[in-house]
Amino acid sequence: MAGHSQFKNIMHRKGAQDARKAKLFNKIAREISVAVKAGGPDPSANPRLRAAFSLARANNMPRERIDRALKSATDAGNTDNFEAVRYEGYGPGGCAVIVECLTDNRHRTAAEVRTAFNKHGGTLGETNSVSFMFSRVGLIVYPAAAGSADAMLEAVIEAGGENVDSDADAHVITTAVDDVTQVRDALEAKFGPAEKAHLTWKAADMRPVVGEAAEQLHNLLEALDDNDDVQNVTGNYQLPD
Repeated sequence: MAGHSQFKNIMHRKGAQDARKAKLFNKIAREISVAVKAGGPDPSANPRLRAAFSLARANNMPRERIDRALKSATDAGNTDNFEAVRYEGYGPGGCAVIVECLTDNRHRTAAEVRTAFNKHGGTLGETNSVSFMFSRVGLIVYPAAAGSADAMLEAVIEAGGENVDSDADAHVITTAVDDVTQVRDALEAKFGPAEKAHLTWKAADMRPVVGEAAEQLHNLLEALDDNDDVQNVTGNYQLPD
C-alpha cells in the first residue's frame, strides 16, 4: 500500500504540474495575441512579441501552441479584445502587492482578484494605493550559463543598462523603462534570446512575512497565479525558504 500511495502522490503532483503548465501556456498565448494586435505579427518589428516569444521558449511552450496563438491573433474572425488592468492591495503581514492582468471582462476579473485577497487575509485597494512604494523598471533575465558575470556586466554597461545581479542561477538585469528594448536587443546579439524581458515593478524596501501570515500569503499568490487573467504579480514581500 505504501508503494501505491507513493505512486498516487506522484500522479497527483504530475497532474498539478500539467495543469499549471497549461495555465501558463494560456497566459503566454494571451500575451502573444495582445502583442500581435498591438504591433503586428513580425517579431523583428514588434518588441513586445519578441519578449512573448522569449518567454514561451524559456517555458518550453510547444511550437504548435505558439503557432496556434499567432494564427488566432491574426484571424479576421477573432473578436477577442483583451485590455490591461492593474490591481493593488495589501497582502497578509502588511506587504504591498501589485497584480497585472489581461482581461476581456474587467468586472469579472476585479471580482475574482478581490475574492482572492479577501479569502487569504489581504485587502484590495484603489489604483495607486501601493504602487508609490515601487519604481517601474525594465527587467531582463538570462540563465547563468549564458555567460560569465564579468562578460554580462560589461555587455550591460555597453548597452546602457542600469544594474546586473549575477548568481549561480541567473543574471538579472534592470534598465530604465525607455531602455529595455535596446538593452535586450544588444544582449541578444551577444548571448542569444533572454528568458524574460519586460517591464516590472521594483520595490523600494522589502518586508519580511513569516509565520501564519507567510502561509496565507503563499495561498494568496497561488490563487492569483491560478487565475487565467493574471499575468504578473509583484510585491515587496520576503518569504522564508
